[in-house]
Amino acid sequence: MTTLTAGPGAIDPARCPLCGQANDCRLAAGEATCWCFETPVPAEVVARVPAEASGVACVCRRCAAPSSDEARRREQGMRWTRR
Repeated sequence: MTTLTAGPGAIDPARCPLCGQANDCRLAAGEATCWCFETPVPAEVVARVPAEASGVACVCRRCAAPSSDEARRREQGMRWTRR
């Protein structure tokens, strides 16, 4: 079992390791499931989670969502254009 200690650099399981906002992690709140079990989190988001936070703190819904730039690129990649 991992013990988290207060202090500089301590990982808070209730905070997103990317932005520091509340992550609404239901596991950290003592529940059996979490919103992230049913929400796909892009691999590029998971790759940005610091190693020391991996398996300790979930990203928040905002960080888990594809960025607007990424969504726009995907949408544009699927469009046909006339030349």
